[in-house]
Amino acid sequence: MPPPSHMGMGPENEIIKTRPCSTACGGDLEVEVEEEQDLSPIEQVRLTVTNTDDPSLPVWTFRMWFLGILSCALLSFLNQFFFYRTEPLIITQITVQVAALPVGHFLHAVLPAARFRLPGFGSTSLTLNPGPFNMKEHVLISVFANAGSAFGGGSAYAVGIVTIVKAFYRRNISFLAGWLLIITTQVLGYGWAGLLRKFVVEPAHMWWPSTLVQVSLFRALHEKDEERMSRAKFFLIALVCSFSWYLVPGYLFSTLTSISWVCWAFSKSVTAQQIGSGMRGLGLGAITLDWTAVASFLLSPLTCPFFAIVNVFIGYALIIYIVTPMAYWGLDLFGAQRFPIFSSHLFTAQGQTYNISAIVNDKFEIDLVRYVEQGRIHLSTFFALFYGFGFATIAATLTHVGFFYGREICDRFRASYKGKEDIHTRLMRKYEDIPSWWFYMMLGVTVVVSLILCIFLNNQVQMPWWGLLFACLIALIFTLPVSIITATTNQTPGLNIVTEYVMGIIYPGRPIANVCFKTYGCMSMAQAVSFLSDFKLGHYMKIPPRSMFLVQFIGTIIAGTINIAVAWWLLNSVKNICQDTLLPPDSPWTCPGDRVFFDASVIWGLVGPQRIFGRLGNYGAMNWFFLGGAVGPIIVWLFHKAFPNQNWIPLVNLPVLLGATAYMPAATPLNYNAWVIVGTIFNFFIFRYRKHWWQRYNYILSAALDAGVAFTAVLLYFSLGMENKGLTWWGTNGEHCDLATCPIAKDIVVDSCPVE
Repeated sequence: MPPPSHMGMGPENEIIKTRPCSTACGGDLEVEVEEEQDLSPIEQVRLTVTNTDDPSLPVWTFRMWFLGILSCALLSFLNQFFFYRTEPLIITQITVQVAALPVGHFLHAVLPAARFRLPGFGSTSLTLNPGPFNMKEHVLISVFANAGSAFGGGSAYAVGIVTIVKAFYRRNISFLAGWLLIITTQVLGYGWAGLLRKFVVEPAHMWWPSTLVQVSLFRALHEKDEERMSRAKFFLIALVCSFSWYLVPGYLFSTLTSISWVCWAFSKSVTAQQIGSGMRGLGLGAITLDWTAVASFLLSPLTCPFFAIVNVFIGYALIIYIVTPMAYWGLDLFGAQRFPIFSSHLFTAQGQTYNISAIVNDKFEIDLVRYVEQGRIHLSTFFALFYGFGFATIAATLTHVGFFYGREICDRFRASYKGKEDIHTRLMRKYEDIPSWWFYMMLGVTVVVSLILCIFLNNQVQMPWWGLLFACLIALIFTLPVSIITATTNQTPGLNIVTEYVMGIIYPGRPIANVCFKTYGCMSMAQAVSFLSDFKLGHYMKIPPRSMFLVQFIGTIIAGTINIAVAWWLLNSVKNICQDTLLPPDSPWTCPGDRVFFDASVIWGLVGPQRIFGRLGNYGAMNWFFLGGAVGPIIVWLFHKAFPNQNWIPLVNLPVLLGATAYMPAATPLNYNAWVIVGTIFNFFIFRYRKHWWQRYNYILSAALDAGVAFTAVLLYFSLGMENKGLTWWGTNGEHCDLATCPIAKDIVVDSCPVE
């Protein structure tokens, strides 16, 4: 969100700040004049972040702890609750930013300001109300709420391990093992972040573009609000409307979640339903009136810049409406017509759903005899292309960043050592820093506990001790370069497929070992990058480092514990949870994200990449995507150098285009259609023609829609869902595209599927 024009910093060559001077000055005001070279070298930072600080603002307040813990617990509960649903709405940090402000002002108005003493605190007096609700409290509350997820991912990644063991493999894992997995993987990332904080947070050239959106929003929310429709009033109205409307698609008329009118028009055509189904096909013409379908997987489109929406749309349209139809109807790639066009399930050569349980032995390892009997695993057309484009995206990200940003990254990293401290780093010197031994101790204890888990509970997690150390080495090696790339280009290369591939080759046949290795390696790195982003936010907002440390650490423990508790409760209380073939058509508990996580554990861990993408599998040709992805950005870069006056060439961002469908599956074309349409309306038309409204209310509306839907969905589950009190009529019987899951090959017979 760009800062309002009246938020400018004044002339760039001089900034005058006033602050109370020490008693040595006789109580007068000291005036500091900052020369241009002391300012941030990044223009976006100069325009967005203030160069002043008030160290007297209280941060360790009752309001901060109360709202921080409450928001952390509430978001952890809601995001884990929604993660199992077909449209897994993620309540993000922005929702807390918006909602916490009126509550903070309310607490300031009602809490007593009288001071009191507690036993053991000596003469120190405390108060529940130290003054007006301030921006630093607000920042810490938001960080508290976001402590449990990497980049707004909703919940701790390791919860997926517990889910696939209990819901998909139908095996046992103890609550203790699950809790230790979650806490150690989260805190391990915090340890890496602490070690690298000096390199990628304090230097001015490490500017973390994504944090500037939050800085702008904090400043906008704390400006004096004199207009008739205040932000708080608008938030409340939008919240009530969102809360009320979700009763319709969430309970009374669930078909409105996916209005796939092509299926209704061609009720007996497999091909038409494959084209028109928003949930199980290509989604041509599919729309939704359900906010969860709009904001799930890709998060709220109201918070995404329009240029990013365009990039995603181009890549999505290219892959879904050109590449996939050509591969399916044109080339019949890998015998594609024997399977559904869009599915995350695994299949036999005869088009039947693969019986994974039959190839898992008592040791929770692959039974090769039964695997040979059942035959090789086959993927749907899109699922095979999903992995191919995933390979290409990884390679393209590395070469794109290297060729387009390599010199900039190197220059800025060198400048971070040679350059002078900017104003923000100097202002932060007023606060006590975090001792390095805190992070060393945290990292050491976490690794020891993780080793205990791998050694003494190995029958539940499968990963050997050397696998843990190897994963830690990968995280240690990649966290710094990935953090630098994120801090300078706002692109975060994902290494999950790489870690899966490596462990699958080294240690095949063990599904849980593979996902544990991925979580300890790749996802602890992602968590570290998320923590570093929060540290940079605190750096810009002048939050005392020790306060940030405690809030992040305590928030991580609370969030992880609530995540596993909610998951455990749902996994043991919802009948057939995650089993979409056994659930009613309108059941929301299909776990699309965990379905893909389970399939990945089968492909990379149980069966192994050699039997899928190697010489023993059907999809070895997908490995060529690595080469294509690596070469593509180099070609674009060469064209840019050959035709420097063509400004459109550097805008061709292949990592974004190739990775546009990275969330599919579990996301569906319906989600992308709705996300693109809504994002275009708000971030192009309203942003261009009603900019003042957009500036004041866009993020507020996004937060209100998320919160209203979340509260209604939870209320419906507790009041009606737990008692299985539902409506049964045409409008609650799914999207009416049952034939979309059928193959079109004439030699394949699948129950309830006609032969075209």
